[in-house]
Amino acid sequence: MIARTALLLLLLAPPAAAADDSAAPGEADRRAIRGVIAAQLDAFRRDDAEAAFALAAPGIQVKFGNAATFLAMVRAAYRPVYRPAEVSFRALDLSGRTPVQEVLVVDSDGAAHLAFYPMRRADGAWRIAGCVLVPWKGGRAGLRPAAPRRAAA
Repeated sequence: MIARTALLLLLLAPPAAAADDSAAPGEADRRAIRGVIAAQLDAFRRDDAEAAFALAAPGIQVKFGNAATFLAMVRAAYRPVYRPAEVSFRALDLSGRTPVQEVLVVDSDGAAHLAFYPMRRADGAWRIAGCVLVPWKGGRAGLRPAAPRRAAA
C-alpha cells in the first residue's frame, strides 16, 4: 500500500525535467513508450532486476536505490504487472503534463486490472515514472496475449 501511494504521488508530481517533456509525444514517442513498458514487463518475466530498474525514471531509481529492492517491491505489491498472463495496451492519455499509458493486464488468477504508467523523458529516452493499478470489472473481452518483445539494449 505504501509503495502504491508513493508511486501515485510521483504521478501527481510535476515533471522533473520540464524541458524534455515540452513537446507532445508523436507517433515515434507512442511506439517508444509502449516499447519501454513491454521491455520492463519482459524483464519482470525473466526476473531481470537490472533491466527492469534501468527502464524506471530517475526518481523511481533514487527512491528504491537499487534493482533488487525495486524488483522485491514490484513482486510484493504489483503481482499483476510482475507476472501478467495477458497484456493489452490501451490509450495514451496526453491530457496532462505527463503522458500516461493505460495497459490492461490479466493476472494468473484471471482478474483484470488497469495499469496506468506515467512516463517521463530522461536523457532523451522515455522511462516509467510509476504504476497505478486499479481492478477492472470489464471482463477479458478483446484481450490478446502480449507479443514477445526483446528488452531494449
